[in-house]
Amino acid sequence: MDRAASAPRGGRLSLRPLAERPRCSIVIPCYNEERYIEDVLRCALEQRYPPELLEIFVVDGGSTDRTRELVGRVAAEDPRVTLLHNPDRIQAAAMNIGIRRARGEVIVRMDAHADYAADYVAASVAALRRTGALNAGGAARPRHRNGFQRALCAALSSPLGVGGSAYRDPSREGFVESVFNGAFRREAFEIAGLYDPAAITNEDAELNQRIIEAGGAVYLSREIVAYYYPRSSFAALFRQYFAYGKGRARTLLCRRRFLSLRPALPFCMVTAGALLALASALAPAVRPALALASLAYAALVIAESLRLARRASPRDFPLLCAIFPAVHAAHGLGFWAGLLRGARDGAGRCEAERLPAP
Repeated sequence: MDRAASAPRGGRLSLRPLAERPRCSIVIPCYNEERYIEDVLRCALEQRYPPELLEIFVVDGGSTDRTRELVGRVAAEDPRVTLLHNPDRIQAAAMNIGIRRARGEVIVRMDAHADYAADYVAASVAALRRTGALNAGGAARPRHRNGFQRALCAALSSPLGVGGSAYRDPSREGFVESVFNGAFRREAFEIAGLYDPAAITNEDAELNQRIIEAGGAVYLSREIVAYYYPRSSFAALFRQYFAYGKGRARTLLCRRRFLSLRPALPFCMVTAGALLALASALAPAVRPALALASLAYAALVIAESLRLARRASPRDFPLLCAIFPAVHAAHGLGFWAGLLRGARDGAGRCEAERLPAP
């Protein structure tokens, strides 16, 4: 269970009253998203929420494709849409630019690689009002457009793939460590600070950890529905999880702890495997232990891949057998890379700028 799941209603903070229909600001960070940007803008503009209470900021990191052109075309037709420039390109910086411009009492993050239910904003506001949380969001529900993504969607639904993350389970409801994207009371950024502007990945989990450490709460609601599209190739998947691992290491160096041990499990697996391999090279007596550990891991991967392939498609079995080790290795190696970079650069605590109170 997530440590935050046992948090009291709304955390330990006294918050300003939130209206039944507060003004909401949607922030969409993007870079080279010409394939997806029109779809996510359509989702934002078609929200079942009073139009006069919605503003939409698309914060672009200097796209070299047609993203800016497509956003500009929509903005010319609907004054609620504003295109902003993000000189730093990364998503955390984009979110901070949008948050500073936002006038809403609630700031809703919408990433471009996702589809959002028509009541996404309304359900997010309802969850914030009902729970007193500083951030409310839904589960990360993956969708596929090709065979690799179909297999990856199955892997991401498995505890072996994601370590039992609560926000990967659409049936979960309650206080958690993190959610997919999220809708924030403005006070979240006044109390816990903005996104870490130097965080290339894991910026959402790090912010949610600061919210919880500051006495606030993060809430996962089944009523907040969004679907995202995972990476579509092994190379892209490996790069993504390597970057995730580096981001997790940065969070550990900045915050000095995790809310649970789950984020460090791939790192521990890779480290244990490397130590066993090194020990077996130096001491032949250790080789049976290495062989046994390798067989146990392979059996676990094969068994889980068979279970998921029966539920999805038998054709996914070989892909699943490769996806699990790729995700674990990439995340663990990325974590090591992040720790070594932090040791080299002398990483310390990271203090994010706070949004001024009204």
